[in-house]
Amino acid sequence: MASITTTPPQIAEWKTPDRGTVGIISLIITESSLFMIFVIAYLFYIGKSINGPYPKDVLEFPWWASICLFSSSGTIVLAEHALKHGKMGVFKGWWGLTILLGLEFIHQTAAEWYHLIYVDNLRISTNLFGTTFYMLVGLHATHVIVGLVFLLIVFIVTMMGFPAQTQIRRITFLSWYWHFVDAIWVVVLTTVYIIGR
Repeated sequence: MASITTTPPQIAEWKTPDRGTVGIISLIITESSLFMIFVIAYLFYIGKSINGPYPKDVLEFPWWASICLFSSSGTIVLAEHALKHGKMGVFKGWWGLTILLGLEFIHQTAAEWYHLIYVDNLRISTNLFGTTFYMLVGLHATHVIVGLVFLLIVFIVTMMGFPAQTQIRRITFLSWYWHFVDAIWVVVLTTVYIIGR
């Protein structure tokens, strides 16, 4: 009688998740939670200021700033695509345009704040609207500035000859962060300039 040999079933080897992926996802979840606290505070205090100026009196919808920031999500995708296909010149162009669009967003935010502070007399201590407005919009602007610093570092070292194509994984994570900043702007824009008015 022939013996039947059976091979034990292969057990797939468990691999730990990529540390970078876990790190950037954890960062995005943490920062999203932080933003939600500020959004909830803004929504809670809508209409509770006892003195002006009020949102409807001083806020204008930031069309140009929003177009610039949302467009930068498209340009960073094009930059990533070019990098993955080894087109360094194209990568630098789209990456540089992403930076310029982000800088224009910050410029528009600064111009808005200047007008609010020096023309409309809305300061962080003026009323509840001023306090929650500057904290929420300022938190977002801070995240844009942090993103721009990293985008600029990548751009500068790439222009100096550093082979960015060897860092595709890290550039992808930076791209995810930039998309997060854009997605948060949708929430801030809706909360402050649509619901809050």
